[in-house]
Amino acid sequence: MQVTFLGTSSGVPTRARNVSAVALRLPQRAELWLFDCGEGTQHQFLRSDLRVSQLRRIFVTHMHGDHVFGLPGLLASLGLAGSCGGIDLYGPDPLRDYLEGVMRTSSTRIGYPLRTHRVKEAAARGTLVLDDDDITVRCTALTHRVPAYAYRVDQKPRPGRFDVERARALGIPPGPVYAELKAGRSVTLDDGRVIRGEALCGPPRPGCSVVYCTDTVFSEAAVALARGADLLIHESTFSHGEAELAIARQHSTSTMAAQTALEAGVKQLVLTHLSPRYVAGNPMTPDDLVAEARAIFPETLVAKDFLSLSVGTAG
Repeated sequence: MQVTFLGTSSGVPTRARNVSAVALRLPQRAELWLFDCGEGTQHQFLRSDLRVSQLRRIFVTHMHGDHVFGLPGLLASLGLAGSCGGIDLYGPDPLRDYLEGVMRTSSTRIGYPLRTHRVKEAAARGTLVLDDDDITVRCTALTHRVPAYAYRVDQKPRPGRFDVERARALGIPPGPVYAELKAGRSVTLDDGRVIRGEALCGPPRPGCSVVYCTDTVFSEAAVALARGADLLIHESTFSHGEAELAIARQHSTSTMAAQTALEAGVKQLVLTHLSPRYVAGNPMTPDDLVAEARAIFPETLVAKDFLSLSVGTAG
């Protein structure tokens, strides 16, 4: 998986940071998933190397404007492009009504399938939001001023590495049959031999996992959702010194995000959703926030717009 940050500011954009949006690219299936869609997200796509034509799913954490105001424009542009095969939207209960109201009052027509899925019940019951051939998505309710949800994307375990040399030694001809065997399936050769793919593959390899958590004050539910994840993307709206303000507004500090990562045992933490007050020249900067977090969880980065990270290994 490849994660690209398209917006890393909270509340309002700045010269260097747009509001919330994170893209998840799935190269093995030529798909792009989007988490939140703040105002101007489609412009951020144009400034990136991502292909918006590959967009298939959009996950919305909550209905605050800095997370959804870019959604109607993006969906409308996809319709005008005429190349969209359909979009699945996941989010809070008001998401469908919001989009229908904007589309109706702006006389916007969407010429492709647009399917909306409410995640409230899945969060409450602990059931999957999505389960397809190789990926699952779960969510949990966070603690914020409006209903908000964190999402976890898990790649299912993959077959072990295929032993090409052993296959050649068995006289198995290269070609499409190798793909079948690599997937662990049994194949009948032209000479009548039945070859079990699993016998030519090493132990199954665990898939990778990404958790996206914003907006919330420190949440035990977020810790549970992020348990053992490869990457935790967590909001860090405020510095540790402004913990009282963070609690009052139900946002996280740098140290709350780090504590979540530490308790969950994740491999890497990336801070995002930074208040515009933390810019160069001010008493506190993003470097100070990441330093606070690293005092608790050393494997911490601070996101910036267009930062891309690879999660997991290919092959």
